[in-house]
Amino acid sequence: MSKSVPVRSQSARYRPPLWLRSGHLQSVWPSLFRSVSLQGPETETLPTPDDDELHLDWYRQGSDRLAILSHGLEGHSRRPYILGLARALLADGWDVLAWNFRSCGGVMNRQPRFYHSGATEDLGLVVERGLAAGYRSAMLSGFSMGGNLTLLYLAQQGERIDSRIAGGLAYSVPCDLAGSADMLALPSRRIYMNRFLKDLRPKMEEKARRFPDRIDVDGFDQIRTFHQFDDRFTAPLHGFRDAREYWAACSALPRLPDIRVPTLMINAADDPFLSPACYPQSRQALGPWVTLEMPRWGGHVGFVERARDGYYWSERRALGFVTHLA
Repeated sequence: MSKSVPVRSQSARYRPPLWLRSGHLQSVWPSLFRSVSLQGPETETLPTPDDDELHLDWYRQGSDRLAILSHGLEGHSRRPYILGLARALLADGWDVLAWNFRSCGGVMNRQPRFYHSGATEDLGLVVERGLAAGYRSAMLSGFSMGGNLTLLYLAQQGERIDSRIAGGLAYSVPCDLAGSADMLALPSRRIYMNRFLKDLRPKMEEKARRFPDRIDVDGFDQIRTFHQFDDRFTAPLHGFRDAREYWAACSALPRLPDIRVPTLMINAADDPFLSPACYPQSRQALGPWVTLEMPRWGGHVGFVERARDGYYWSERRALGFVTHLA
């Protein structure tokens, strides 16, 4: 196993143009204006033990290294931030496997449950499938909720992690789920919360039609926050008593010291989704294997760069990080 990396908390060298030095603008710009061209993937449907399925996108070029990418809340495997990182890693000689959480990517899953921030059993199935393809090494990367999922999975594996997993990379991580829910409940964050609820509503309505004995969407219009949504839907459908229990059980923050592979977490200081606790800076909080970088700017899954090659700063930083992996 590789040597541990030193813990450090720094303002990484990301300097966007003056007009992009806003956490809110950085958070919305890529969704509105970014397009990434990438060859069509080879798709695969991966069955789960509970008679459900996960949908995978493979980008293969014969490498012996695999990067496994996890998207964010209400994202999917072909969002620009996933394709941007995939393109950069492919150019660097990696194969890439991007996957969709249950109910994401345009295909509704079969079970009442959907996805959540601690569904590491699904990520574990994807990792097993990837490693079974014969790769010498693998790297796990995730964005936002997918970042929390990635860190939590690595922490749960701890000392018994497969020796082929060389490291982890996570961006804009709400590793303190309760605190991030509080942030998104603020009036100034209503635009983000409304967007999430707008995307989640048709999914819950479809599930209510399929499972009327389990799911009731009457009064959905009254839901304004993740406190309410997770209390009513996420927690009970996934075996938690309530939202607070769900957040406590699935936050990666207290588990970071259990990680045993080199791992980089990048959280912009101006991220409007993250609570102060999402910026752990002490060795005790991070453990010996995790590095935190805090660029002054970048917003939530932003890190916009206006460059001829189309790369964002986050992708350039990823290439610098993977250079040091086994």
